Amino acid sequence: MDARSIIAQLRRRQVPSEQELRWFAQGLADGGVSDAQAGAFAMAVCMGGLGAQGRAALTLAMRDSGEVLRWDLDGPVVDKHSTGGVGDCLSLVLAPALAECGAYVPMISGRGLGHTGGTLDKMDAIPGVGTVFPQDRLPQIVAQAGCAIVGATAQIAPADKRLYAIRDVTATVDSLDLITASILSKKLAASPDALVLDVKMGSGAFMKTMDQARALAYALTETANAAGCQTTAVISDMSQPLAPALGNALEVAEVMKVLTGQGGGQGTEPLVSLSAALGGVVLADAGLAADVQQGADRVVEVIRDGRAAERFGRMIAAQGGPLGFVDNWARFLPEPNVIREVASRGPGYITAMDGEALGLAVVGLGGGRQVESDVVDPAVGFSGLVRLGDKVDRGTPLAVIHAGREDAARAAEAALRRAITISDTPPPVPDLIHERVG
Repeated sequence: MDARSIIAQLRRRQVPSEQELRWFAQGLADGGVSDAQAGAFAMAVCMGGLGAQGRAALTLAMRDSGEVLRWDLDGPVVDKHSTGGVGDCLSLVLAPALAECGAYVPMISGRGLGHTGGTLDKMDAIPGVGTVFPQDRLPQIVAQAGCAIVGATAQIAPADKRLYAIRDVTATVDSLDLITASILSKKLAASPDALVLDVKMGSGAFMKTMDQARALAYALTETANAAGCQTTAVISDMSQPLAPALGNALEVAEVMKVLTGQGGGQGTEPLVSLSAALGGVVLADAGLAADVQQGADRVVEVIRDGRAAERFGRMIAAQGGPLGFVDNWARFLPEPNVIREVASRGPGYITAMDGEALGLAVVGLGGGRQVESDVVDPAVGFSGLVRLGDKVDRGTPLAVIHAGREDAARAAEAALRRAITISDTPPPVPDLIHERVG
C-alpha cells in the first residue's frame, strides 16, 4: 500500500478499504505520510466523501493509531461530548452529577479555539488544577473521584492530531466525514460503555442550521454505534449563550452557583435542564436508569441536594486543586482589573443574540485563543448577560464586562452592543432541546 494510490482512489470517488485506511492513519501517526499527502487526502475526502462504512473505518483506524484505554472498575464508563458553543460550561456540572449516579466519567476534553470556549481552559481557571497527566494516572483519578476532566495525551489518537492540523490550513475543517472521525477517534479511545453527544445548533454554534446539526448528529451516532459504543445525540439550541456568563473563571462561577444552590432563575436553569436531558440519556443507555426520564430525575436530584457539588470537590482535589474549593470557590477564582456594566440605551425586548460575535468579543478581551499558542486570561469575559425574550428599559444592564484594560473593555462594549438586538416586540424563544437522535 502507498499514499498515492489511496489518494487516487478517493479522487475517483472510490472509498479505500478498511486495511488501506488503517495504513494511512498509521502513516499520519508515525510520519510515514507527508504533509502534502495528508492535505490531498483531506481535500479528497472533503470533496467526495467516504460514506457511512468508510467513515466508520476511518474513525476506528484513527482511534487505533494510538493507545486505547482499558478500565477495571465496578461500574459503567460513560462520556459526553459537545460540538462547541458559547457559555457552555455543562461538562463541569454533568461529570460530577453522572459520577454521583453511579457512572465513571473520564472526560477527555479540549481547549478553546475560535469563538467557542474550551472545557480545559475553564478547569485551568481553578488554581492548582492539573489537566495533563501520565496515562497511568488517569485511571487512579477516575477510581478515586468517579470523574476526571483532562486533556488527551500524545498517545491518544495521534493520527487525528496530525490530520486536524492539516485540515485547519487546507480549508477542510467542515467535512462531515472528517469531523466525525476527529471527534469519535478521541472519544472512543477512552472506551466508554455509553456516550451522549450534545450537538449545538444556532448563532453560537458551528452548525448554524437544523439541517446541518441533524446531519452531524446522524453521522456521529451511526458511526459510534457501528463501532460498538451505545451512543445517542441531543440537538440543543445555541441561539444564545447557555450560561449567563462567558469567560473561563466567570463560567466556573456559574457552575458553582448551580452546584451549591446559589443559582436559580432563568439564567442558570438551562445548565440544569440540559444536564438532565443529556444525563438522562446516557444513564439509560448505560443501564443505570430504567429510562431517560428516570435518569434525568436522578441528575437533577444530585445537583439540587448538593451531592454533585461534593463530588466536584473530590475531582478538583484529585486533580491537584484546593481541598476547600466548593466551600470557598469565590475566594479562589481570579478577578479582573476592570469591571464595567453595560446598560441598555432604550426600551424593548432582547430579540437576537449573535453568539459567535459574543464569543469572539471574549477572545478579544484575552479570554480565548486566535492561535493555539495564545495565553488565556481566565478572569475576563461577560457576566449577567440578558436572555432572549427579556424586557429591558433604558438603563437596564445588558451585561457586566470583566477586562484587563480600559481600552479592551471599551472594545468589548462596542462588540456586545452590536451582538445584541433590541426590538419593540417580544420574540419567539426557541426550546433548549430540539430533538434526540439515536
